[in-house]
Amino acid sequence: MNCIASVSGGSLPLAFLPEGREATVFEVRGGADAARHLEDMGFISSAKVKVLRSCSPGAVLVQLKESRIALSRGMAMKILVKSIDEKMGVDL
Repeated sequence: MNCIASVSGGSLPLAFLPEGREATVFEVRGGADAARHLEDMGFISSAKVKVLRSCSPGAVLVQLKESRIALSRGMAMKILVKSIDEKMGVDL
């Protein structure tokens, strides 16, 4: 069983989500410009996102709708998500 710490309300940064896992966006944090940029790319509340590749300490490759997006780990830390598996009662 993998254990992943949550930040608040059962959410965790997208950067901490394991490869292959799907989640829904819970909140976008950061300065106004960074948050607006992420929201413009589609990272809005309830959007479904899947981690395709995560190479710590490097970039995170995610699928959002029909697009693949590479994010710096710092930007991925600003996106809080809730695991879809967690909502269904499955431990990460």
